[in-house]
Amino acid sequence: MQRWLFFDLGSTLLDETGRVDERIHETARALQTDPVVFRRQLEQIAKTNPYAIHMELPNGASWSPWPKRLDPLYPDAVPVLEVLNKKYPLGVIANHGKDTAKQLGLDTYFTVYTASEAAGCKKPDPRIFQMALTQANCDPKNAIMIGDRLDNDIYPAKKLGMQTIWIKQGFGGMTTPPSEEYTADFEVASLPELLRIL
Repeated sequence: MQRWLFFDLGSTLLDETGRVDERIHETARALQTDPVVFRRQLEQIAKTNPYAIHMELPNGASWSPWPKRLDPLYPDAVPVLEVLNKKYPLGVIANHGKDTAKQLGLDTYFTVYTASEAAGCKKPDPRIFQMALTQANCDPKNAIMIGDRLDNDIYPAKKLGMQTIWIKQGFGGMTTPPSEEYTADFEVASLPELLRIL
């Protein structure tokens, strides 16, 4: 049976750095703290808490809202997808809008696009992974999940029997796996490194 590759979007194919940096800076300003110090604190927390940039703030303070814009693709995203698309059928499993891939011009690369907005559930709920596998008519053992979050991408995919590749980008890439269940089959630091494995 044909092996499938499934991708997360945020901090996997989409570079969220700009929006994350802006949110951290604006939140630090509201907290009247140094943005550099605040970021360092968040990076330390991210080692054990994948929700570092979503966590509850002290004294009832609120995070600055996410800037309302679409994240750009990592520069290597399209070249890597072009190579992989010639060897594998590709899919997306993401907590994004149902039209995000189309808005980015990526829809031609993906045979299956399972977005939380349309699925009615979101990662790490195993149902969204099962929906994608069903749409692909793919057995979990013939599927590989590629994502930046151990909690949202690696752990639930492994529980279903999928192979996993952890792409260590963004805040998700700073996390230390808390147990064997959260340890990916492979780790890469960037998209081009996928081509050495796949």
